Amino acid sequence: MIAGITYWQFYFRLFPGTVKGPQIVAFLKALKRQIGRKLLIVWDGLGVHKSRLVREYVESLDGQIAIEFLPAYAPELNPTEYVWGYLKHHELANLCVKTLAELSPIARNRLRAMQRRPKLIAAFWKQAELPL
Repeated sequence: MIAGITYWQFYFRLFPGTVKGPQIVAFLKALKRQIGRKLLIVWDGLGVHKSRLVREYVESLDGQIAIEFLPAYAPELNPTEYVWGYLKHHELANLCVKTLAELSPIARNRLRAMQRRPKLIAAFWKQAELPL
């Protein structure tokens, strides 16, 4: 799973397997298409965010996407972490499935429901305690 959050909305994609450079680039392309203006992406220190493929893609956009990084070892500053925490501990709590194929449509449905809750999205930002 990969997600990005704005003040009012969050965006997500589910991918089978590990999220690597090609999935990051696909997600950035989808964000760029959907949002339709310049983006400032604030990332944690995950190595794939700094990969050559991702860096080359971002550089090819001539400033359409700017990248900044959160301090190392500071997941509490990342509001997206609260999206995942809420999904796991509230929306999917006690869910028991046998395969990823069973989980994927349920998780997608619950994430879409979460997207329609602006107060919940605001709470993710508040938890992160970032200055807005």
